[in-house]
Amino acid sequence: MNIRISDIRGAVQLATQATAGVTRIVEGVHQSVWDRLGVPGGQTEGKTRGVTGSVYAAIQGITRLTGYSADALMTGLEAVFEPAKRGPCRTPRAETFLSVLNGVMGDRLVEENNSLAIPMALNYREAALDLQSPLAANGASGKVLLLIHGLCMSDFQQHARQSGYATEPGALLSSALGYRPVYIRYNSGLHVSCNGQQLATRLEQLLEHWPQPIEEWSVVAHSMGGLVIRSALHQAQEQGMRWPARLKNIVFLGTPHHGAPLERAGNWLDALLGTTRHTRPFTALGQLRSAGVTDLRYGNLLRADWQGHNRFDLQPDARRAVPLPLKVQCYTVAATLAEKRSLVSDCLLGDGLVPLRSALGQHDRKSMNLAFDSSCQRVVYRTGHMELLNSPVVNEQVLDWLSSPMS
Repeated sequence: MNIRISDIRGAVQLATQATAGVTRIVEGVHQSVWDRLGVPGGQTEGKTRGVTGSVYAAIQGITRLTGYSADALMTGLEAVFEPAKRGPCRTPRAETFLSVLNGVMGDRLVEENNSLAIPMALNYREAALDLQSPLAANGASGKVLLLIHGLCMSDFQQHARQSGYATEPGALLSSALGYRPVYIRYNSGLHVSCNGQQLATRLEQLLEHWPQPIEEWSVVAHSMGGLVIRSALHQAQEQGMRWPARLKNIVFLGTPHHGAPLERAGNWLDALLGTTRHTRPFTALGQLRSAGVTDLRYGNLLRADWQGHNRFDLQPDARRAVPLPLKVQCYTVAATLAEKRSLVSDCLLGDGLVPLRSALGQHDRKSMNLAFDSSCQRVVYRTGHMELLNSPVVNEQVLDWLSSPMS
């Protein structure tokens, strides 16, 4: 694994924050024990007092001082050995690790200006596009395929190969239908609406700087990526952007249109841990998960779905309804680990992460139900969430849909 000084700097920042966080949790547990024995605590909840409080304060102070010193050293070394114009040199394994890290706590990385935070990029032929100036032709055509990954993933994982042959939609659709694949890389720990806005802006720039006029583009979006493109499209239309008029097809692969039960279970765990002063300090562990993860509770698409609320509170589904876009042909593939459909497989099992009903856009409230045409839905069996990316059955279906789109 190639290691950059900026990566080490980011890791030091994370270690500093982790040490401080663990110290706060330990002090909170310590004080909860003292509370049970009738020993008063500090001026704020979860803080000890006296000599004990001084010890914890000293640990926090030393941690901050060490972190600041290491950060200053690494910043100096980074300026000398990693000039700004140098491109990334991370290996696919390193990128995969960073994608997972960003999915789990990418919003915190951005807030702390940590160099491990992944910036959004549009990659063509395994290189990031410069959207501030006209792009070189390099075999570009007027048909563009956008491929958008899911939570804790990166575009590296979309370049699947088996026995030396590409098995992912980008390569297959490029060869068969003449699309030019552009892979979207983004920080999946940010709110879906934030990534949606960034993507909408970059696609408008891509439309302006693509080497030749874009006649049409299609999208293949996996998991959270489907929420991101729906959010981007909705915001772009509200802002009068031009690129939505050229969007022809969207294929959703295992997208949690109405959320995922694992995040709802995590939300209930937050509430349970917060019910007593003895377990309350441990809520900090559960609340490390990112804004992107908590958006998957119900499938938030818009800023209004989360703004003004504590995202860790128990709350009902209060999303604004965002229907499927008009004049864009939308298809969805849902997977189940089961061999046939049943109440359990539809509502709970699904592909291991996303229930069938959520992936199919089905909802008990009519206003929230997504109107996928029956011919635009496909359920695949004995298939897991990640297997959707390189399943021959799925790829054949996607190719069939985009080869002969509905009128």
